[in-house]
Order: sequence, then structure tokens, then C-alpha cells
Amino acid sequence: MLPLVIKAGGTTIEDPATAPALFDALASLSHQPGGLVFVHGGGKAVDRHLDRLGFTTQRREGIRITPADQLDEITAVLAGRFNKSIVGQLLTRNSRAVGLCLGDGAAIPTRKTTKYNFDPGQVGEVIPSSSLAQSSGRGCRVFATGEGLLPLLLANSFLPVLCSIGIDADGRFLNINADDAAAGVAASIQARALVLLTDVPGVLDGKKQLVPTLTRDAIERMITSGEITGGMIPKVRAAADTAATAGVPVVIMSGNNLDTLAALGRGELRGTTVTA
Repeated sequence: MLPLVIKAGGTTIEDPATAPALFDALASLSHQPGGLVFVHGGGKAVDRHLDRLGFTTQRREGIRITPADQLDEITAVLAGRFNKSIVGQLLTRNSRAVGLCLGDGAAIPTRKTTKYNFDPGQVGEVIPSSSLAQSSGRGCRVFATGEGLLPLLLANSFLPVLCSIGIDADGRFLNINADDAAAGVAASIQARALVLLTDVPGVLDGKKQLVPTLTRDAIERMITSGEITGGMIPKVRAAADTAATAGVPVVIMSGNNLDTLAALGRGELRGTTVTA
């Protein structure tokens, strides 16, 4: 069976009411056939750390502006304390959790992004495998499916816990959007699904009923009809893009509902599944 990739943000991970159930579910899934890769954010923890040091945090279009003088501190939180706190919780639940960043073992190659119409600073993006295949530069070896660090860990029943810090071909750190990082992981290991844990149960229709499956065309119809509004619009469009580029279904489901998390631990993917 193919592995599962799950991504959760820092707010979900730090919620004292539901975090234990989340860790229980992750530990349980790590023992199921195919295994699990967990990708995490940690924006609130980063904000608190930068505030203590007197830095100003800026965001534009939902993207953290990452000045060079803040990158070491962001890396220290995400790849250090926050990542290891998650690993610690999973180890107490009898899982073989291993804390990593995207760049460890060249697992997920990244580069500085140029996709925004503004300068976000030291923000990176995952390099698509098609681009890697055309490159002969340093750090650009293409691993066949089944090779590389993540498949090796999964094959030996480890649970990779990845923060969204990348390392480019010149050894420099990059801050990667966690959703983009998770999509890159799902594509690289040909996951059976990418699960995005959010603060909503999934996509709701005009009658506030959960929509179990969506395609890009259906998403655009629901946006036009006014059924999908506000912050859900970029979320579902990004899910459709990920489903198309990564070649895996994307499940949007609640990460702060105890019943849903218990079901997740049993391998049940509740919520809305977005397909290519």
C-alpha cells in the first residue's frame, strides 16, 4: 500500500483540547500498511519567538516575508524546538518518529521562489521532478520511486516528521509554505492521498452539508454560485492545483474534532476529497 501524507499547521498541533488525539491518530497511522509522513507548520510558534527578539513579522498574500536576518531564528524554531516537541509526543506513543527538514538527505529539493510579484525574502519552493530531470546542477540528483531517504525510512517502519525548511543546492536555508511542502512530499513518494488538517470539517454546500468529493470544475461552479466564499476559495483552488500537479487526491478535513481524529487513526479519511 502507498503511504499517506498528512499536514497540520501549528495552531492545530498546539490546541490543548485536541492535540493528544491528533498525536494518537498519527502514531496509529504510522503502524498501518504504507506508513505515514507528517508535515507541519508552526507559524504561531515562530511569531512568538520573533516577538521576544524584537523582530517585526510581515505577511503578504498569506505568505510570511522572510528577511535574511530572521531566517536562522525561523529555522531554529521549525527545525529545532517545534519539530522535536512533535517527535517527543509521537515517541511516547510507541511510534518510531524521526524529525527532519525538507533538505535532510536531499529528500525534497528546493530553490528560492520567483513565483510572486513581490520579494518575499528567503522563501523557497519545491522543485518539480520534471525540472530536476532537466538539471545537472549540484543537489539535483533525481531519485527513482523507492529510492531516497523518505522511502527508506517508511520501508523500515519509521515515521518521518518534516518541517517546512528547505536547503538549496548551495546549502542555504529556505522557508517553504507548509502546504506547498506537503504537496511536494506527496508527489515525491507517490502518496495515496494528501490530508490537509484544518479548522473546518471540509467544504460545505449552500445547505451547510458536507460535500464529499470535488473536482476543479465543481469548485469553480460553487464559487460562482456563492457556496464557497472567503478564505475557503484559495484553499480549495490550491487543493485542486495540488491534486493535478502531485497526482494524488487531496483531503480537506478537520484537525480539531475528536471524532474525526479518532476516525483518522483508524484510516478513515473524512471531509472533502479534491481530485484532479
